[in-house]
Amino acid sequence: MKDTVLLITNYGMGRTTQPADLPIKLLDKYFNLLLQGDNLPAAICFYTDGVKLTVKDSPVLDPLRQMEKKGVRLIICSTCLEAMGLSKSVQVGIVGGMPDIIEAQVKASKVITL
Repeated sequence: MKDTVLLITNYGMGRTTQPADLPIKLLDKYFNLLLQGDNLPAAICFYTDGVKLTVKDSPVLDPLRQMEKKGVRLIICSTCLEAMGLSKSVQVGIVGGMPDIIEAQVKASKVITL
């Protein structure tokens, strides 16, 4: 996974309405399992609803902070943050633009959308 980039475009992993908290539970489990195995991606890019995972009160801030400390680049779309009024609430990662996301994707040998 060291040459892999994850794209997170939803508030959680997958889409479902029942139960509503399932996508967050799945993503939290996914992140924590990655941390346990030390098999971390090079970067995680957050855009559209995914940016909500990087702001104050996000239920996955702890694993994201741990991954960032271990060298994972967390890239958050500035346009999305601005559109949602969340620019001042970012708690983790770097606020970047589409060029930063494209750069991460181009450098990666594999890109996975969760």
